[in-house]
Amino acid sequence: MTNTMDEYSDLDLIIVYDSAYQEQIMNQRILIAEGLGKLLSGFTGEHVGEPRVVICLYGPEPLHVDLKFVTLEELEIRIENPLILWEKDQEISKIFEETSPSHPYPNAQWIEDRFWVWVHYGATKLGRGEWFELIDHLTFIRGTVIGPLVLMKNGQLPRGVRKLEQYGISEKEELIKTIPSHNFESCYHALKSTIDLYKRLRQQSGTLVLKEEAEQVSIAYLEKVYASSVH
Repeated sequence: MTNTMDEYSDLDLIIVYDSAYQEQIMNQRILIAEGLGKLLSGFTGEHVGEPRVVICLYGPEPLHVDLKFVTLEELEIRIENPLILWEKDQEISKIFEETSPSHPYPNAQWIEDRFWVWVHYGATKLGRGEWFELIDHLTFIRGTVIGPLVLMKNGQLPRGVRKLEQYGISEKEELIKTIPSHNFESCYHALKSTIDLYKRLRQQSGTLVLKEEAEQVSIAYLEKVYASSVH
């Protein structure tokens, strides 16, 4: 669709069906997937909040394929216009003509309202020595907040941290600093780098009500945890 496929790309295939057959289709999705090739493994996508998707690995040469089963009505709400491989009576084309895709963008206020709570949570894990938990927490913040904001700043769609390496972004070195090793000093500095980068990135948001007291308290708490452990 975007002419950016390479040898490592997976395939996203949207299967559009008549809603009258919804129960039948939902019950037979794995069977349908098995009919498309040698299915090595396949499972539904509840873990990513998308139960309509069957995530498949075909073989013997491994190929990842996501099969998304949607009704015509559900197709009206979409993030992009996929290529149409086949349709009946121009039904899909008509939907594309009458409706527009809309890619979800992060809500700057939603992030600001939560960010400093996340910082405090990270500081508690630092103090307790739960560095695996803090590493996961920083990964979550990078994928939910930092990555999307960096991508938007560089004119790209906010898709987590996808393909950040390919865009020649100026924030690359700063992003690398948000990735910690499993030790106290590294985790502390990674959390600090995450804070610094967020504070710079949030400036691109227009009308943003800053949680100034939450920011001050959470950062002060982080520094207190660091100082008490160092000394």
